[in-house]
Amino acid sequence: MHIGKVQSLLFVGLFMLAAMPAQAQTDIPRAQTLRVVQETLPNTLDPAGLSGNPRVNGYSWNTYDRLITFGTMALPNGNLVYDYNTLIPALAESWEQSADGKTLTFKIRKGATFHDGAPVTAEDVKWSLDRAVSVTVAKSQLATGSLTDPAQFSVLDAHTIRISLPRADRYTLPNLALSFPVIINAKRVRAHAAADDPWGVEWLKSNDAGGGAYKLAGFEPGQRLELLRHDGWTVGPLPAMRRVIMQQVPAAATRRALVERNDADIAMDILPRDIVDMEQSGKFNVVSTPQVNAFQFIAMNAGIKPFDDVRVRQAIAYALPYRQMFEAALLGRGFPLFGGSGEDESGRFPAPHPYATDLDKAKKMLAEAGLAGGFETSLSFDAGIASVAEPAALLVQESLARIGIRLRIEKIPAGQIGNALIKKEVPFYFEGSAAWLRDTDYFFRIFYQGDTRWNYGNYHNPEITRLVQDARWETDPAQYTAMTRRMVEIANRDVPIILLWQAAQELVAQKTLQGFVYYHHRQVDFRTLSRR
Repeated sequence: MHIGKVQSLLFVGLFMLAAMPAQAQTDIPRAQTLRVVQETLPNTLDPAGLSGNPRVNGYSWNTYDRLITFGTMALPNGNLVYDYNTLIPALAESWEQSADGKTLTFKIRKGATFHDGAPVTAEDVKWSLDRAVSVTVAKSQLATGSLTDPAQFSVLDAHTIRISLPRADRYTLPNLALSFPVIINAKRVRAHAAADDPWGVEWLKSNDAGGGAYKLAGFEPGQRLELLRHDGWTVGPLPAMRRVIMQQVPAAATRRALVERNDADIAMDILPRDIVDMEQSGKFNVVSTPQVNAFQFIAMNAGIKPFDDVRVRQAIAYALPYRQMFEAALLGRGFPLFGGSGEDESGRFPAPHPYATDLDKAKKMLAEAGLAGGFETSLSFDAGIASVAEPAALLVQESLARIGIRLRIEKIPAGQIGNALIKKEVPFYFEGSAAWLRDTDYFFRIFYQGDTRWNYGNYHNPEITRLVQDARWETDPAQYTAMTRRMVEIANRDVPIILLWQAAQELVAQKTLQGFVYYHHRQVDFRTLSRR
């Protein structure tokens, strides 16, 4: 029965790939066409659209330009990742920062064009940044870099724009290199805007107004997305792939089969065991890169008893079977964030915490909290990550039972855990997250304070709040490191969230493909790919 279902899904997937109409050029050879299968496609084409899923960031990265971007660096295994500490020109060929750090002046690359052939001007850049800080999901993110008001953006001439800041901010430039602050063809969007929608929010959900390396050729939501190379692109070397076809294929078994039959070049969202099988076969290019800006964790709601007692949280931190969880959930593929020495002086986050499995110590901590007989609670996770969360949860249930904690496992319907987290209703749960920026104080600003969903442990510590505020503006590297070391020390002591691991971004590709780079948005950059 199971085999028949897989064969049926495979047939459907193959049929859909074969049936894709060539909406644009039909003379593009197969060698210059990239076929990608993944679990989902973008649910909007607006680069900074509200409620956009993660796939939107990949679409934005390939079809729109930003003023600046991140450089790249090689990991010890040879995989390329973005270099968070190195910013390089993109649409802006150069920039200058004033001595007081409050003024940034960007020179726009001459000769750059949008997909419709219109030249890119400083007016387009200003309109795009005005939009980003006014109406889209980029608004809150750019505010972390002191970009909040259209009045901050000034056109000096056709190819020069100035950004004025209330004070120098370490996060202004990195924010401009993210997926959100894209440069949009203002004239094209205005032609499709309305009095009640001056920023073209509705039109951009299904249309392209970019000037990046690829342009939109066709979009069928929930089915397929086709891109063609923008041959007028001057921001970087022209991509080797002239056409990209992305297909939504919900079943992981079908995605694997399509690559095995050479009917797809890249398969995303492959299950860990399938990744291992395909890697061991030696027939495929398996790209496995730790998600350096992401982490998975178990959170305890510090506003709900008994998790409001730090001794209970520490007891659980000592009781988790970390290594078994890592192997069961990911087959050990990723970077562990447990079992550290506790002597890291760098102030990095995320970094391995000092807890390791010690059931005797866990029982002692529970007894000190007055809970020697244990207690009952639930461990929740989103059904959308069940393939990773469920095997880990079963091991947590088994291990906590040994110290008297009786655990119910609750699988929340996919996509519904968010509201419960906002309301701070979930006591104990497995989750994963990522940060757009990678400075330690930025992680702590997002995940260890405030009343947002992202304060997963519902944690409030006045010293953390003060350190986060002060570190943002600290310019002395030694002082900054001292502040972040203290943040990490407090977090390890109070453990509102228990770090588990950084999962790997994994994909399977044909052996002939090369040039993969991992970026903060965790999607594929098609611009760098080529065939051997």
